[in-house]
Order: sequence, then C-alpha cells, then structure tokens
Amino acid sequence: MKDLIEIRWHGRGGQGAKTASLLLADAAFNTGKYIQGFPEYGPERMGAPITAYNRISNEPIRIHSNIYEPDYVVVVDDTLLETVDVTAGLKQDGAIIINTTKTKDEIKKLLPNYNGDVYTIDARKISIEALGKYFPNTPMLAAIVKVSGIMDEKQFLEDMKGSFAHKFAKKPEVIEGNMKALELALAEIK
Repeated sequence: MKDLIEIRWHGRGGQGAKTASLLLADAAFNTGKYIQGFPEYGPERMGAPITAYNRISNEPIRIHSNIYEPDYVVVVDDTLLETVDVTAGLKQDGAIIINTTKTKDEIKKLLPNYNGDVYTIDARKISIEALGKYFPNTPMLAAIVKVSGIMDEKQFLEDMKGSFAHKFAKKPEVIEGNMKALELALAEIK
C-alpha cells in the first residue's frame, strides 16, 4: 500500500455509503493503519446525493479537508452518473467501482473524461441473495477492499465479523447474511 490512500464514496441518503466508509475506517484502524472516515451532506433527506470519504495511511494523517483528488471512487448508485461528476479529480492511475448491472463498456461511455480502471459489481443482486433486501453498502465495502488492496481479504472478513457482531448485537440474525454479502462481493468484483 502506498503511504496515503484517499477514497470518495458517492451514494444516496439511506443506501449506507456513510456507514460503509465508517466500517472501512474501523477495519483499516484494526490493522494498525491511521484512518479518517467522514461524510459530507447536502440536503439531509432520504434519496438525496451524499458524499463520504476515507483516508487510510501507514503514517499519521495531517490533512483535514474533503478529498479532491481521490485514488478510488465508489459509486453506490449508478443513477448518480447522470447528475454527479463522480470522476472529478479522480487520479488516472486510480479506479472507480460502480454498483450497476451495466457492462464495463456501457459504463465507460458514461465517463468520457476518465481513462483509468473501471470495476463493476451488481450489489443489488448480491444483497438480495445474501440478505433478502437491497442493502448495497455491504457488497460495495468488500469491493473497495478487493480493488484497493488496503488489507488482506481474510483479515478483513474476520474484522467485519466482529464489527457486525457489535453493530447487530440486537439483530444477530443479520450477521450471517452480511458476511455472505461480503464474500460474494469479493468473488464477483469485475
């Protein structure tokens, strides 16, 4: 991993982009890394576009601002491609990960100013198979770990098992489904 990795998440209120960025920060912290995970809100309402951020480093992080030139962008809702410039500032040697049913070629046509790596994953299909409902943030969390190589996948899964046990202490029945969603996403990211 390079000294500092910056990630920008694009989603809509209620899809869990903020939660996923915070879970990623916790998992990275548990591997001994320095972290930041924070959201930025516009109008705070269900379905409104939101942005969240992560900084992950092997050294202390002294920057305290939004991320304007991310290494990675995670798009939790592909309808945002029509209204938000999700590739703004994205480094050409970075990557974008998009929750979509579209092919990589179809997505590239929607990103005319970006020539870097594009990864796609159908987080809807994965979350419905694993959880019975549409929660795209869990598969997208696994996708960014896989693409970025921020941490070892086995270590990530082990850490998430503990995080889910804490987060869902009053709903332990959802832990197994969330773990399955992570595993499916790690296997499916293209």
